[in-house]
Amino acid sequence: MTDTRRADAEAKAHILAEAMPYIREFSGKTVVIKYGGHAMDSAELADHFAQDVVLMRLVGMNPVVVHGGGPQITDLMQRLGKEPEFIDGHRVTDAETVDIARMALVGKVNRDVVVSLNQHGSYAVGLSGEDAGLIAVEQRDPRLGFVGDVTAIDPSILHRLLREELIPVIATIGMDESGQAYNVNADAVAGAIAEALGAEKLVYLTDVEGVYANFPDEESLIAQIDADGLEALIADGRASAGMIPKLTSCVQALRNGVSRAHILDGRVPHALLLEFFTREGIGTMVSGDIRPTGEMT
Repeated sequence: MTDTRRADAEAKAHILAEAMPYIREFSGKTVVIKYGGHAMDSAELADHFAQDVVLMRLVGMNPVVVHGGGPQITDLMQRLGKEPEFIDGHRVTDAETVDIARMALVGKVNRDVVVSLNQHGSYAVGLSGEDAGLIAVEQRDPRLGFVGDVTAIDPSILHRLLREELIPVIATIGMDESGQAYNVNADAVAGAIAEALGAEKLVYLTDVEGVYANFPDEESLIAQIDADGLEALIADGRASAGMIPKLTSCVQALRNGVSRAHILDGRVPHALLLEFFTREGIGTMVSGDIRPTGEMT
């Protein structure tokens, strides 16, 4: 073996040895991952994501993937001759648009994610929030039409899949009491599912490095913060508009049983492995001594 090959082999062995305590720590633990942004749009990053998630499953973790697909909905709407309309950043979703959203999210994006994961191991199973009553919703605002807020998560189907060592991949279409379908914010769904499963970690893949103390100053990246700190960022206007749903969901999840939340840059190859299995980690970790909702001081 040449010196170069030996050095490469030793480096790989060192990486595996470094990962071992983290593999032991997270074995058997459930991790909910919100997947979206550039990590989904880039074929190379999508493949890295699939490798990471399947490896997490192979070392004994229970990954659950929740995905959005706003750009894909917009693209399909435009190809069908329907121009998107927004109110305060929320998509107006009439009956035709919610059907288009179902086609884009369930029929296209979900299948693509499942196929990508199953290229590396036959574990992924695609679901919609309509399946087995997974995501119950109510209408957010009549002006927005069929845009829903999560009222309840029934995790029964997820528990069954995880017991079978499968990877649930969830499209965020919910259903109200009458059976009407609604488009639902994927950040909120990821947090609600993490709560319902009692997940060890809730992870958001984004298109920024993490949470900034003074957005958009990249020098103000926060490595670690607690729920109170996130609420302060939202309250004083320092959080970007696109980050607010993620931060709000993190706070809610932490106060209802989720141990930690992470906001990672999905543009970084193998972001999940870097966060879970190396000492340095990346992005922003949200943790702390969080008092559950309703607990008296």
